[in-house]
Amino acid sequence: MLFTNILLAYDGSKAANKALGRAVELTKANPDAKLHVVHAYDFPRFFVGEGLAPIPASLNKDVYDIAVQTTEEIKERIEHSGVNGQVNMIQGAPAEVILEYAKQNDIDLIVIGSRGLGGIREFVLGSVSHNVVQHATIPVLVVK
Repeated sequence: MLFTNILLAYDGSKAANKALGRAVELTKANPDAKLHVVHAYDFPRFFVGEGLAPIPASLNKDVYDIAVQTTEEIKERIEHSGVNGQVNMIQGAPAEVILEYAKQNDIDLIVIGSRGLGGIREFVLGSVSHNVVQHATIPVLVVK
């Protein structure tokens, strides 16, 4: 089966880089295919120290700057891969962003790494890949 609109969920992690390789292969298999890369980022809501406190604006700026850097890096890699692709940086809860983008853009396959950069958030909320697999209405390829 050849896919036409492939979505790669990308966060810069080792697993996401492996997923990138697989997504590029799948895109190259169909001359009419397009690779949609989504880098979803979200701002932390609370800081845990001596209690819960609002996140300082400087931390949100750091999160945004890292998202921009990750997006620029993947744009360059997509350009060098030779596939028809577009890169999107979208703020929001990653699983929700990925699923909504897939729905709005007629995506027929989601490619995602098995483990991202989630840390404690992943432990508490569950992995993004797990949430995407559980709620997607289209095929999802999870790359280890």
